[in-house]
Amino acid sequence: MFGKIFGFRKEESKITTGEAIQKLRETEEMLVKKQEFLEKKIEDEIRIAKKNGVANKRVAIGALKRKKRYEKQLQQIDGTLSTIEMQREALEGANTNTAVLNTMSEAAKALKAAHQHMDVDKVHDMMDDIAEQQEVAREISDAISNPIAFGQDLDDDELERELEELEQEGLDEALLNVEPAKTKLPDVPGTVPVPAERRKEQRRVVEEDDDDMKELAEWAS
Repeated sequence: MFGKIFGFRKEESKITTGEAIQKLRETEEMLVKKQEFLEKKIEDEIRIAKKNGVANKRVAIGALKRKKRYEKQLQQIDGTLSTIEMQREALEGANTNTAVLNTMSEAAKALKAAHQHMDVDKVHDMMDDIAEQQEVAREISDAISNPIAFGQDLDDDELERELEELEQEGLDEALLNVEPAKTKLPDVPGTVPVPAERRKEQRRVVEEDDDDMKELAEWAS
């Protein structure tokens, strides 16, 4: 039936999905145009029937008959369009699914090729080796960064006792080297300079004393 409608030949039955979809779209466009033509013819026949309904019934009835035929053809075209639309949508869905499946198939092949030279057990062994080497590296780093790595065989208590002995020896030496404390006497005050006026007064007193002594000497003689 579709072969008669679409004009497909037997040798065209092996066309691709994309070509079939394109032909269905072209058929849809043609049927839509015919649908528009029939709708216009129906409007014309209705107008003729109205115009001649009273004056010429034969013409009006003939117009109504043609309108009926056009409506029947229009109804058939509507059904055909619905069938074609469903078939086109199905083909488009199948075309999409085919493209998706082809892409997934190619991806699966590529993934298989990528994993061709990989062994899950070897991968697990490699990851275990990596974890082991990381643990070794961590232990080495801890050992290198440990500040007491070169003195772990020394006893802290013994070191403290030795330090106390050294401190005691230093204290004893300090006590032995202490000299007797010297009593420091206060400094004798120096000669206080006598002011000029006081010096004159002292000379005057001395001179008076000399005069008195002379008088005493003369009286005694």
